[in-house]
Amino acid sequence: ILHSREFLLRGIKATLNAEVLEKESIRAKYESLKSQISPHFLFNSLNALTNLVYEDQDKAAKFIKQLSEVYRYVLDSRDKEVVPMEEEKKFLLSYMFLQKIRFGDKLRLDLNVAGSGGLVAPLVLQMLVENAIKHNVISEEHPLTIRIYVEEAFIVVENEIRKKPVIGNESQGIGLDNIIHRYEYLSDRKVEVTAGNTFRVKLPVIPDYQTR
Repeated sequence: ILHSREFLLRGIKATLNAEVLEKESIRAKYESLKSQISPHFLFNSLNALTNLVYEDQDKAAKFIKQLSEVYRYVLDSRDKEVVPMEEEKKFLLSYMFLQKIRFGDKLRLDLNVAGSGGLVAPLVLQMLVENAIKHNVISEEHPLTIRIYVEEAFIVVENEIRKKPVIGNESQGIGLDNIIHRYEYLSDRKVEVTAGNTFRVKLPVIPDYQTR
C-alpha cells in the first residue's frame, strides 16, 4: 500500500510539473507575440513609413515589404516551440531594417551566426535586440552596437550598457524573464545572463534531433 501511495504521489507531482511548464510556455509565447505586434511598434513603423513616402518611394516600398515579412513570421511562428536558426536570422534582419530607418547609423548589428545550425525559440533574438534598443541611449555620440555570435553551444547576444532614465512604470526585464522560462521548458541547459559594462545573454542552441 505504501509503495502504491508513493508511486501515485510521484505521478501526480510529475503531472502537475508538466502542466506548470506547459502554462509557462503558453504564457511566454503570448508575451513574445504581444511585444512584437504592440501598437507602439506599429506606430513607430507607420511614422517612419510616412516620412519615407515623401522622401524615397523606392525605400518606402522596401520598408512595406520588410514590415510584412516581420508580421508574417510572427504569425507563422506563434504556434512553434522552436525554429531553425536561419529562419530566425532572416526575421531579425527584416526587423533591423525597420529599426535602421528610424535610427540610421546610430544603431548597428554585428550578426555572425553563419553555419551555426541548430534551433532557437522563435522571436527571442528580436526580443533581446528590442530590449537593448528600449533601455539604452542611442545617439550620434553614443551609437548602440548589438553583437550576436556563436560561442560553443550558445548563441550570445550582447551590448554595451548605456541606460536610459526609466520613465513612469516602464517594464524592466519582463521579456528576459519570459525567455528564461521558455528555455527551462526547451532545454536542460540554462540561459546565462551577465551584466557589468556589457549586458550579455547566452542562449543554448537546441539540437536539431531534439524535435525529431
